[in-house]
Amino acid sequence: MLKRIGVNQLTLGMHIKEFCGSWMEHPFMRSGFVLSSDADLAAILASSIKEVWIDSHKGLDVAADVPAVTEAESEAEITASLAPVATAKRHLSTLTIDQEIDRAARICAQAKEAVETMFDHVRMGQSVDVGSARLLVEEISGSVARNPAALISLARLKTADNYTYLHSVAVCALMAALARQLGLDAAEIRSAGMAGLMHDLGKAPIPLKLLNKAGKLTEAEFEVIKTHPQLGFRILQMSQHIEAKTLDACLHHHEKMDGSGYPEGLKGDEISLAAKMTAVCDVYDAITSDRPYKRGWDPAYALRQMAEWSRGHFDLPVFHALVKTLGIYPVGALVRMNSGRLGVVLEQSGSSLTTPRIKLFYSTRSALRIAPELLDLSRGIGTDRIAALENPDDWNFPDLQELWSGIRQP
Repeated sequence: MLKRIGVNQLTLGMHIKEFCGSWMEHPFMRSGFVLSSDADLAAILASSIKEVWIDSHKGLDVAADVPAVTEAESEAEITASLAPVATAKRHLSTLTIDQEIDRAARICAQAKEAVETMFDHVRMGQSVDVGSARLLVEEISGSVARNPAALISLARLKTADNYTYLHSVAVCALMAALARQLGLDAAEIRSAGMAGLMHDLGKAPIPLKLLNKAGKLTEAEFEVIKTHPQLGFRILQMSQHIEAKTLDACLHHHEKMDGSGYPEGLKGDEISLAAKMTAVCDVYDAITSDRPYKRGWDPAYALRQMAEWSRGHFDLPVFHALVKTLGIYPVGALVRMNSGRLGVVLEQSGSSLTTPRIKLFYSTRSALRIAPELLDLSRGIGTDRIAALENPDDWNFPDLQELWSGIRQP
């Protein structure tokens, strides 16, 4: 029997099925475990979590004379009781881009640790903790619902050591944002986020020295890398409560519309919507992130390149929805104004793809830095408009990422 109880009713030996509340509010990277130490109990009591779900068939029950808050007969009832409350609270919250970037930075850091733990468990032969993954997807989706650009953009800031883990976080966020753009419902948005989070799980068994190789892969090495969709599919099959869409996206996110992808050479409508979505999100994040062997492309340039590949590689409606999600001038893009000033895009406007909020910081006419100035093109004030996109490599501003993210790079 699954029961929701107050944390003050917890005792050692109880099996915690789920924590009630935000994934960021509790001190554990997992759920679905037997509470066996005083330290863990103290950590729960010290957190802001007030209630948990326990499984009395897998651990101790509450005393017979102590009523549980709620009893449930199925996994579906738990999901239904947790998700709507969290979602409702999130949609009532409206944060500025600066506030959301600060919150998204914390989500990124904790999510990276959670994904790394998940990969480590897989390497040790353990199954995926789907309950914790679901809560992580909820938190990422919540940030995307408040402001899609913040977490998606921050997750591009990767190092060689954390690329694989933050890539999973970034694709999860991109999938949630893309699902919203496509008009999918709340359950489908969560499903898309889970597919994004799990799509590269098959890389866990592949040696890190191969995943992080600084030079070009040999043909034999690339063949090893190409096994990750099947490996991930088999790993997820061993876990309970994994949706068919997640399995499909994991197995088929490297398929291409013209049939030249892998592992099965599917083409056109043989590829599911979930796999088509994962394909565009996976490629966008990969090519805009710094890797050991190359620097990441500017977001706007990356979208232009993907547009050239789109007919053979991507589903066009899905790719166009991604462009609408990110904007013609994505966050972090370097732009030149009619006035000759340079600026970096901070945020999209809700009214138009061509009127973002920009931080101006350099004058090409005087070849000097200027005091940073915020310009919201959607307000229609003044005559200065975007004249062109600039290639950051042509300017080599060392603090470009810090200018839009507020995060100092090492």
